[in-house]
Amino acid sequence: MRVLSVVGARPQFVKLAPIAHAMAGRVEHVVAHTGQHYDELMSDVFFRDLGIPAPDENLAIGSGRHGEQTGAMLEGLELVFEKHAPDWVLVYGDTNSTIAAALAAVKMHIPVAHLEAGLRSFNRRMPEEHNRVLTDHASDLLLAPTDVAAEHLRREGLAERTIVVGDVMTDVLMQTRREVEGAALPEGMTDGDYYVATIHRPANTDDEENLRGIVDGLASLDRPVLLLAHPRLVRFAAEHGIDLTAGAIELRAPLPYPQLVRAVDRAAGVITDSGGLQKEAFLLRTPATTVRPETEWTETVDLGWNVLVEPTPEGVRSAVTRPQPAETEEAPYGDGAAAGRVVDALLAATR
Repeated sequence: MRVLSVVGARPQFVKLAPIAHAMAGRVEHVVAHTGQHYDELMSDVFFRDLGIPAPDENLAIGSGRHGEQTGAMLEGLELVFEKHAPDWVLVYGDTNSTIAAALAAVKMHIPVAHLEAGLRSFNRRMPEEHNRVLTDHASDLLLAPTDVAAEHLRREGLAERTIVVGDVMTDVLMQTRREVEGAALPEGMTDGDYYVATIHRPANTDDEENLRGIVDGLASLDRPVLLLAHPRLVRFAAEHGIDLTAGAIELRAPLPYPQLVRAVDRAAGVITDSGGLQKEAFLLRTPATTVRPETEWTETVDLGWNVLVEPTPEGVRSAVTRPQPAETEEAPYGDGAAAGRVVDALLAATR
């Protein structure tokens, strides 16, 4: 059996790592990289650090408008699928790479499996929400990370295609945490006495008022704030006179995944609008503050390790400095063996 994985953005590279390892020796695995994230720090370094073989295909699409980017991916992936003739196309998460691959495969009558199926923010203003919903309804096999995700799919009439496999991010994070135990912290940071922050969603980074409110909140915190800023955020802030080095903020470039895991593991808290990082923080038992009105990972909120806040200085400050959450042994994201179950499901569905 030949499985073709389509990835294009940082979270997908991380999810690909345990899948690639689990497929070795069991199925033929081809990797196509759309190039949605194309700079070295956001792409090549992840493949190296996570031990993933170099992609078999790299479309090098780059950034652009949603329609332009997705259209270029459709065209390129169609040629890739013709060349490799996979038995399954495996798509990851909720990016433009995901929906483009699903559409291209469906039109070519190639079965599609969606890893991380069933996540819902119920915010239709998010491009990611449209991507994940459309991909789920186009897919033949829905690999849900949690029981909550599976319930969303059931309500949409997709229960027969759904299998709960657990979250592959748990697999790779647990392995990475073991590998970086005892490694150096980011320069200038003291164990347990700093925060990690990432802000990247357009609702925050493209809105001057929202971004200013978040930055003011970060600047006023009681510990150093390691702000891992993508160049796009840095450019927007500069254009609007927003100082990303004010007060407690220590501006840094995004970290490679192993160093990010180490930094979050030893941080006093995380401030983010990322879906993946709020869950990673929970798995590492680091309190998270999510600057969004909703989350796909509702378990993190229900268990008290994540708080949703508005992009205001007061909202950020009060949430970040809240009391430590109650300890929990709950494991809603699986046991660290999800990737093997993904391969099992693909093999079983092919018989």
